[in-house]
Amino acid sequence: MVDPTLALALSMHSGKGVYALLLGSGVSRAASIPTGWEIVLDLIRKLAHAQGEQCEPDPEAWYRRTAQSEPDYSDILDQITRSSTERMQLLRGYFEPTEEDRQENRKAPTAAHRAIARLVAKGYIRVIVTTNFDRLLEIALTDEGVQPTVISTTEAIQGAVPLAHSPCTIVKIHGDYRDTRVRNTKKELASYDPAMDTYLDRIFDEYGIVVCGWSAEWDIALRLAVERCSTRRFGTYWTTFGATGPASQKLMDFRAAAQIPITGADAFFKELSDKVQAIEDLSIQDPLEPKVAVARLKRYLRSEDHLIDFHDLLSAETERVYAAINSQEFSAHDSTLHTEGIVKRLSHYEAELHCLLPMAVCAGYWAAKDQQRCLLNTLTRIGNIDQTANGYPAWLSLRRYPGCLLLYAIGLGAVASSNYSLLGKIFALKIREHSHGQHGPVTELLSPSHIMRDVDKKLFTGRQRHFTPLNDHILDVLRKHLGEYLPTDHLYSYSFDWFEHLLALAHCHLTFTDEELQQQAKQGHQLGFWAPPGHYTWNQIDGVSIAQTAQAPDDPHVAAVLDAGLFPSRERFNLLCAALGQFLTVVRRHWH
Repeated sequence: MVDPTLALALSMHSGKGVYALLLGSGVSRAASIPTGWEIVLDLIRKLAHAQGEQCEPDPEAWYRRTAQSEPDYSDILDQITRSSTERMQLLRGYFEPTEEDRQENRKAPTAAHRAIARLVAKGYIRVIVTTNFDRLLEIALTDEGVQPTVISTTEAIQGAVPLAHSPCTIVKIHGDYRDTRVRNTKKELASYDPAMDTYLDRIFDEYGIVVCGWSAEWDIALRLAVERCSTRRFGTYWTTFGATGPASQKLMDFRAAAQIPITGADAFFKELSDKVQAIEDLSIQDPLEPKVAVARLKRYLRSEDHLIDFHDLLSAETERVYAAINSQEFSAHDSTLHTEGIVKRLSHYEAELHCLLPMAVCAGYWAAKDQQRCLLNTLTRIGNIDQTANGYPAWLSLRRYPGCLLLYAIGLGAVASSNYSLLGKIFALKIREHSHGQHGPVTELLSPSHIMRDVDKKLFTGRQRHFTPLNDHILDVLRKHLGEYLPTDHLYSYSFDWFEHLLALAHCHLTFTDEELQQQAKQGHQLGFWAPPGHYTWNQIDGVSIAQTAQAPDDPHVAAVLDAGLFPSRERFNLLCAALGQFLTVVRRHWH
């Protein structure tokens, strides 16, 4: 048997705006809001106290005996207060929070109100009928950016926006607490004005109904409105908490309602909202379409409350990519090494990363501390390719290319937001170097120059004369994914070079001692000195290289890097720049 809450979520998802809510006092109970009849009884106690009499243990019987009539909400208010202002102030005490209430989070929107507001904001609910006087639902909706149409009197129906054209209509059939015409007593609840009856008839005829927190025992006129509707256009779902009263059971039988046992309104609406959201996520025809995936990722990045959702989305795509790039499609046994083959292999890798790359850029730009762990795990997973395979060295080297692309994507996202602390965590990662468990730094193993060590650069179409063909290729591949964060070509090119320069400096920092760096800086031929060259090695922007910019004493980018702790001191940074500069001089001389 299908879980009734899931069945409702499926129906609600498939028909946005089809279901209306019928809410009773049980929805606001957790907020310490009294029911209408509880207010009447409390007013009777106040009246008895004002007359110096004792009305307990049965305030209703005391009033009937004293006034020789049934309790009447308006009459009691008239006896206790002398003006409309006094009446308003008296009623506010039942609904508006005091400072103590605020500290205890009473008389504030509950989890149920918040969940309902989310469903409304997404268009799943457009009509809400409620017996409650409070404004907690309106507050929750406003917080979600929804301004509802509120109908609390018969007069309001006349000028109301049609139900189909309002993002949300709240029908407060018993009134609003700020209006002394609210319905509280048994007599007042026995019938409605004809205009309200007609309005309710339309709602119950045109919409499916979800009932929560309403017992149906006291509200005779509302009960009759439900009974007048004999059509069954859409289903009725009725939540039950404990034993079901005869009035409720009669209406459930009449409407052929599906019963949903609940532990409370908060738990029910939160579960319903979560299930609708889960169905929405699963119902995307292509959940891996880049724009959709990035939009979902941004939603999860807004709050660390969605850390699990963020992890699940990112890890699911990571595992899909991992399985794809380790499949037979990327076999290392193809003996044909030519220009078309290399370019085709790179294109196939890029196609598999079509969704993960923009996600990585987005996460590199926005991810908070806890979210960064998921991002680093993704880079490590893709970087740790299966090294047990045999084959031609060129194809085996290119197996690092997806990890390299991912390193650059995350790194450029971090550079775009000046998130150098994340950059430091990335550069400190180690990945598997060999199948027997040795690990090496990502700054080396995922660098384009390391990947190219067994690949003839002449095999790159249109880049045969480039000194760093793979770096230049990556520059072009990632440009489209960084447009939102680095909108101009000048800014993108500068950021790309700055990232590569920091990558090389970080590698030197993690690999060489001060003494070794000093020897390299002075002599330019420290034995075993190496750093990953790149596009930054030969490129100049406005006639200045990125290495020259980095050595400027007042460069704000260097200050931000040092503030983030990427390097321990300005002295160490300068020493790294000097040693790297000597190395790059040799490299450029060799190229020419």
